[in-house]
Amino acid sequence: MMKSTRTADRCPIEAGFSLVELLVALVVMGLVTSVALSFFRTQSAGFRRGSDRFTVMQNARFAMNALEKDLRTAGGNLTEGQPALVYAGSLAVAFNADFATNNANDPFAIYYEPEAPDSAVTSLGAAQAMQIPGTAFTYPDTTYRSGGTSGAKSPAETITFVFRPDSSTNRTDDWVLLRQVNDQAPELVARNLVRSSDGPFLQYEHEITPSSGLASVDTVASSDLPLEHTAAMHGSPADTGAAALIDSVRAVRIRLTSTNGKQGGDERTEVMTRLVRIPNNGIEVRKTCGDEPILGTSLAATPGNLSTGEPEITLNWSAATDEAGGEKDVVRYVLWRRPAGGTEWGDPYLSIPAGKSSYSYTDSKLKADSTYQYALAAQDCTPTLSSLATTSSVTAPSPINPGG
Repeated sequence: MMKSTRTADRCPIEAGFSLVELLVALVVMGLVTSVALSFFRTQSAGFRRGSDRFTVMQNARFAMNALEKDLRTAGGNLTEGQPALVYAGSLAVAFNADFATNNANDPFAIYYEPEAPDSAVTSLGAAQAMQIPGTAFTYPDTTYRSGGTSGAKSPAETITFVFRPDSSTNRTDDWVLLRQVNDQAPELVARNLVRSSDGPFLQYEHEITPSSGLASVDTVASSDLPLEHTAAMHGSPADTGAAALIDSVRAVRIRLTSTNGKQGGDERTEVMTRLVRIPNNGIEVRKTCGDEPILGTSLAATPGNLSTGEPEITLNWSAATDEAGGEKDVVRYVLWRRPAGGTEWGDPYLSIPAGKSSYSYTDSKLKADSTYQYALAAQDCTPTLSSLATTSSVTAPSPINPGG
C-alpha cells in the first residue's frame, strides 16, 4: 500500500481544456471576428460612398465651372457686325469670344495659349463655314474682319459646348459634355451626366423691352428653341424682329446631374444648377476710340545675316500718325508675313505694343533663299486696324560661315 501511494505522488494529474471549453472559446472568437468584420465592412462601404459622393460632386463642379468660365467671355473683343451668341439650344450653345491667343504680345485676348494652332485663335471665314456640333445650323456665312473688307480676320473664335449621349456605357441616360473651338476636334469636358428632372441641360433668360415701362427678364419658351443668329451682320437692318431674339438673351441656366456611373443602390448623384450671365450679348461693337487709326508710315525690310550666319530680315517703321499725334489711340502694331506672290495675308505673324518713336523687329524664322512679303497695321483700343503698309518682295540670304 505504501508503494502505491508513492507512485501516485510522483505522477500528478496534468490540467487542460475540456472539449466544452474549447467549443465555447471558438464560439466567442467567431462572434468577435464576425462583429469586427462587419464593422470593417461598414467602414469600407462608408468610405466608398464618401469617395463616390466626392467624385460625383467634383465632376459636376468641373462641368459647371468649364461652362461658366467660357460663357462669361462671350462677346469679348468682337469686330463690327460679329454676334456674341451664335446658337442657343437645350443641348448646345455656341458663341464668339477672343478667348485665347498664341501671340505673347496680344493685349486683348483673355488667355495666352502659346501652343494653340492659328486656326483656333481667330474667327472662321465664310469659306470655312462649319456645322455647329449636334445641330443642323451652319456658321458663319460671313467673314468678319478688323479694319474693313481688306483687314485681318476677327480675333474672336467660335466656342461650342454640346451635350451628347454617351455610347460607351451600359446606361441609356448617360451624357457627355464636349467643348469645341471653331472646326477643331471636340474635347471631352465631363461624362457620367444625366438630365435633371426639373429641366433641360440648357435654358435661357432673355430681356423683354416693352414699348412703355421697365424692361424685364423671362425664360425663353422651349417651343422657341433653338435660337440661331441668322442675320449675317449683328446690328444690321436684317437683325431685327424674330431674328434678333437670340440677341436678347442675357443669361444661361445650366442644370445637370452627375453620377458615379452605377445603378440601383450603388448609384450616387449630385444635382447642380447655375445661372450664368452673358452681359455682352446683344451689344453692338462701336468705335469708342474715334475713327480708324491712321498709320502714316512705311515699312522697310532689310535682309542680312545673324552673327551665327543664319539669314534674317529686319523690319523698321516709325510711330503711326495716330500714336504720336492725332487721336493718340494706337495701342499696338500688327505684322503679317506671307510668301511672295501670295494673295491672302492670313493670321497675324506678330504684334508689338505701342509706346516708342520708332520700331525694329528682326525676323529670323526664315528659310534661306526664300522670298517673303510683309505688311504692317496700327490698331487702336476699339480695336480697329488701320490700312496696311506693305513691303516689296524680299529674299532671305543664304547662310554664311561666321569664321569664313
